Amino acid sequence: MWPRPAEPLPPAEPRSGTTFPRVQPGEGGAHPAGRAARSGRRRASAGPGGDEGAMLRCPGPRCPPGVRLLLFLLLCANALASVVSGSRRGGSNGRPIIGILAQECDFTSFSRFGSSYIAASYVKFLESAGARVVPIRVLFPGGGVDLKTSEYSRIARIFYNKALKANDKGDYFPVWGTCLGYEELTYLTSGEILLTWTNTEDIAFPLNFTTAAQDSRMFKNFPDFLLRKLATESLTAHFHHWSLSMQNFTQNEKLRNFYKILTTNTHADVEFISTMEAHKYPIYGVQWHPEKNPFEWKNSSGIPHSASAMKVAYYVADFLVNEARKSLHHFPNTGEETKTLIYNYTPVFTGTFSPFEQVYFFD
Repeated sequence: MWPRPAEPLPPAEPRSGTTFPRVQPGEGGAHPAGRAARSGRRRASAGPGGDEGAMLRCPGPRCPPGVRLLLFLLLCANALASVVSGSRRGGSNGRPIIGILAQECDFTSFSRFGSSYIAASYVKFLESAGARVVPIRVLFPGGGVDLKTSEYSRIARIFYNKALKANDKGDYFPVWGTCLGYEELTYLTSGEILLTWTNTEDIAFPLNFTTAAQDSRMFKNFPDFLLRKLATESLTAHFHHWSLSMQNFTQNEKLRNFYKILTTNTHADVEFISTMEAHKYPIYGVQWHPEKNPFEWKNSSGIPHSASAMKVAYYVADFLVNEARKSLHHFPNTGEETKTLIYNYTPVFTGTFSPFEQVYFFD
């Protein structure tokens, strides 16, 4: 049985008639902290921050050899991975490789280790489900986290458009956005900054499932017991100040036609979208951080570490990597592949002075 959504589905997603166990609004997202009312119409400026509230500078990539042949696009919080289209062939890829774009070191404490970095939790998250990772290093400084004009946005737009074109030609090209990546996807699709201030930093929430979730690609292989846990227990880590409100989503035709809402949450009197997937394309966005549950140990009530929270992370990673297996892109040879894998780098323990337990640094 699927958890019943606490609120009616938006107009673009009519009810299916299936009866779900009801999740009360108080259980499914409204957090007991801060209740200062904010209008769902309030929109972000062009530069809302992302993960851990840190300002991101995302320079242009210095791609290692063969990166153009990677198989997956990942907008992972403050990281971006790259892939370009290639010939789609039948079968499954048993050796998926996912590229993650490093971000510039904006923290003073990070600068002594290198010029750019990737949080190791993203790498472990993907590896735990059977993928390998290639770091895409950055070289040139860029602007702050501006969803319209930053280098981050420019690169994201390039690969977002490549993904659309590739999928239209039958070349499976998945896109995944977490936190800032999710927010970037909303801008790339709508052409507008539609984010609302929710101040949902360092908070764990349950999820309010919409009826569209029962037919979703993302949740279809989740066991029933875990879906019930997700609907009633605070198993998703939120580290974002800005969100896409239900009101702004339903009023935007481009977003309504492109995405279906799978889950929502409510904070500071604003109902916002926490999980979505595209109707036509293998494009997915989560405002929460599944990778934090098993791999980040900051002393924080916003990161759940229960057995159920671990299972959530596992099933999300498994889904994401299985999407990557549907693409058969590969390096031209084993030598090029070996040279670019993240195994060539050693992570640094940063848990005593940063939000991340371990970080990969690059010069």
